[in-house]
Amino acid sequence: MRLRTIFMSIALCTLATLSAKEYSFITVKGDAMQTRIYTLNNGLKVYMSVNKERPRLQANIVVRTGSRNDPAETTGLAHYLEHLMFKGTQRFGTTDYAKEKPYLDEIERRYEQYRTLTDPVLRRTAYHQIDSISQLAAQYNIPNEYDKLMSSIGSEGTNAYTSNDVTCYVENIPSNEIDNWARIQADRFQNMVIRGFHTELEAVYEEKNISMASDGSKEYAALWKLLTPTHPYGTQTTIGEQEHLKNPSIVNIKNYFHRYYVPNNVAIVLAGDFNPDETIAIIDKYFGQWKPSTNLTRPEFPVQPKITAQRDTTVVGQDAENLMMAWRFKGDNDMQSDTLDIVRRMLYNGQAGLIDVNLLQKMKVQDVGIDVDGLHDYSAFIIEASPLHGQTLQQVKKLLLEQVDKLAQGQFSDKLLPAVMANKKLRYFEGLQNNRTRASYMVDAFVNDKRWEDVALQIQRQEKFTKQDIQRFVAQHFGSNNLVCVYKEQGVDSTLKKIEKPIITPIPANREYESALLKSIRLSKTTPIQPVFIDYNKELSLGKKVNGMPLIYKRNPNDGLFVLSFYYDFGTTADKRYRDAADYLDYIGTQNMTVSQLKQAFYNLACQYNVNVSANKISVTLAGLSENMPRALQLLEQVWHKAKADKNSWSSYCDMVAKSRTDQKQSQKANFSALWDYARYGAYNPTRNICSDKQLRATNPQEMVQLITNLTRMPHSVLYYGPLSEQQLINIVQREHKVGKTMLKKPVNKDYQLLKTPQNEVLLAPFKAKNIYLRQFHNEGNQWNVNKRPVEILFNQYFGGGMNSIVFQELRETRGLAYNAGANYVAPDTKGKDEYFYTHIISQNDKMNDCLRVFNDIVNNMPENEAAFDLAKQSLIKSIQSDRTTRYGVITSYLKLKQLGLANDYMQQVYNALPKITLKDVANFARLNIANKTYRYTVLGDEKELDMKALEKIAPVKRLSTEEIFGY
Repeated sequence: MRLRTIFMSIALCTLATLSAKEYSFITVKGDAMQTRIYTLNNGLKVYMSVNKERPRLQANIVVRTGSRNDPAETTGLAHYLEHLMFKGTQRFGTTDYAKEKPYLDEIERRYEQYRTLTDPVLRRTAYHQIDSISQLAAQYNIPNEYDKLMSSIGSEGTNAYTSNDVTCYVENIPSNEIDNWARIQADRFQNMVIRGFHTELEAVYEEKNISMASDGSKEYAALWKLLTPTHPYGTQTTIGEQEHLKNPSIVNIKNYFHRYYVPNNVAIVLAGDFNPDETIAIIDKYFGQWKPSTNLTRPEFPVQPKITAQRDTTVVGQDAENLMMAWRFKGDNDMQSDTLDIVRRMLYNGQAGLIDVNLLQKMKVQDVGIDVDGLHDYSAFIIEASPLHGQTLQQVKKLLLEQVDKLAQGQFSDKLLPAVMANKKLRYFEGLQNNRTRASYMVDAFVNDKRWEDVALQIQRQEKFTKQDIQRFVAQHFGSNNLVCVYKEQGVDSTLKKIEKPIITPIPANREYESALLKSIRLSKTTPIQPVFIDYNKELSLGKKVNGMPLIYKRNPNDGLFVLSFYYDFGTTADKRYRDAADYLDYIGTQNMTVSQLKQAFYNLACQYNVNVSANKISVTLAGLSENMPRALQLLEQVWHKAKADKNSWSSYCDMVAKSRTDQKQSQKANFSALWDYARYGAYNPTRNICSDKQLRATNPQEMVQLITNLTRMPHSVLYYGPLSEQQLINIVQREHKVGKTMLKKPVNKDYQLLKTPQNEVLLAPFKAKNIYLRQFHNEGNQWNVNKRPVEILFNQYFGGGMNSIVFQELRETRGLAYNAGANYVAPDTKGKDEYFYTHIISQNDKMNDCLRVFNDIVNNMPENEAAFDLAKQSLIKSIQSDRTTRYGVITSYLKLKQLGLANDYMQQVYNALPKITLKDVANFARLNIANKTYRYTVLGDEKELDMKALEKIAPVKRLSTEEIFGY
């Protein structure tokens, strides 16, 4: 299918519902999303885009306010309100609001007094009093009842986010639960009650501590400070300042809520499978009586002065050094955004941009990323880059500015702009397969005051751009005199001050209670969605061969996109060189084409190839526009058979690998990932199973190329999803895919083996930070059996799988110990492998003992509550009913099941078994598999700030060095 030109036209339409009420809506002719935009009488906007692929819909509620609107004296207010919106209303989250309210009022009053105190002793006393009254209020609180409501309707991905201009509440619901969802949300947005304040504040403290330790967050804040020095984008962070978080005001939060959480400042965004005519009537039924603000305003700020001289600053932290540079532009709803989007893609697109061709493919810098940060008042064109070993940040900056100047001077191929547009169309239509992507377009339009015709028809405007247009724009706006730079250097950040842990008495979970609203929603009757389980014999063609290789074929009847993959069932555990061999291909050309010519040729065809290597499989995948597949396959075969290595490029590649490994050692997440691999597998694990720097440098690069070339002479399968008929595909692959006449012996995987945990152990690896990463790992060698899967899945849902789980309630909701906590009983991905269990938490160093104590308590004595269990089961059933595996995912799911030794979709077995599983079954599972077991405690943290005696009471502490966990 060719991507067709869309013509602009706006239509105003009306519809008649069953109640005969008419609703007007706006559409744009040619809009690929077929979006309807309604405005109810109270000003509430409703965006709708129908996508029937799955019987679910993304349902977001967007408030047009964020940290930009926070009062300067109480920053972080919008973000904290987002957290409190999950605490309930007068109708849910409480057993008796009338009895609870006096205590809530008293807590509110005392916080207003508390925030005026400066004496530490008086503050501790006042906080202790607040904590005591909170205990009295908590006897009526039903923590997490919002999450229970969402679980009862089968919602997935319950969450929210706050940024500069937006606070957005996110749900993904089954299409038969729209009425229940609207009923809950209307109450939530009109009648929010602030409760559970001090424990949730502690979760925000945790989030702030994580943010302060993030070098990326610090860089971003510093960058916007340079761009907008007297605007909240530059003067305030979304989470807020420490002093403000220490002195919160419930009064200010309520005032903020009543000012901005009004229907004429809110939009409902729906994308997925639903009937718009019926749905708008439902929304009007529940939201139509919401009173609008007659005096809706927001703070306005002086226009930021032009940047006429380069500004820069330095940020210090533990992560590897890098550079962030940016230019400031008008707000995201200005037509400048059209051009900025194209400039970004022309500079960097992963294949043929100027930075790709002139820097990355020639290995002149370590890494580069570009983003257009489009905010309401101002936008920023941001380039972030990492240096090579021995390269200064100033040198990196000079190289990047040279590429920007090339764009201004027109020093680029005439084919680049048309190729950028073709690939943008491709990515746009791929994105529309995902409801979250559709929703993101609509959210962005509402928040940034964009006319929908400007959003829907952006591609058509951009197609009119000429090479000269791009040159002029870049020459005018991308100077060295209006540039800002943040230099991220390595060092100790002496400005970091951890928010100290207050003394909090845990509030009761009150799992035995439920509000009348929850009961009503839980027992409500909806037309069930019938589950669909894959019959692979119907969905796939499995019998034929091409070039002697098994073919797995599925036709794409929806669009002109294809995926063609050559699949091998061995990987780095057979030969650890495969990953480097695949990565090296990105930096070399063929006997006839340079690497840049090769990448540009693929890009011009709106196709791309990828060699993906994992522990036990390799896939060489080609994807893009089907009409160009034959030519793209010809190019891929040139890569496969004619790739040309040379010593200089190999030497540069080895330098980049060495620098990347050094950088990884500075990353907290990378350190914990390496430690976790060591804890599960020991010294032979995915992190350590790599070629050493010495081995790489001693390798003849042509050997690496030959490894990839030899894949064509090894047994593999051909996987295809696209619009071609099976015979058309076979003809093309037989003609273009060159398979060796003599087949080589397939290498054998040496799989990683999960270690057993016969006794308690403590592994500690060092990383200087204000927080720890902590996991408990248990494996007693039980091999997975599909017959156990129904209970396992339900256990995960009940115990550790989300906001309604036992873990979330105990670790975060009732005690405020962590921002991030979970647990999971893990099934293997290969037949004959062990299953295992782990817990996970990120928390402050001084909370480690509390985290361990609570986790051990709930693991050894899993709380049992029938109501919570029934909700977990109901949620899981509804999720299975509305789940669909489609497109290329059918092929990948078939291969995963085959790896487990299964031929059929076992989720049908799970679904059929769920109604009969009882809480007793899950409790027995927990007692047999996780309770009173021995664990390997895995801790990444700063030993000087940890209670080592507490760890030593568990078991002798084995200290691992950074070099040991990484293997280099």
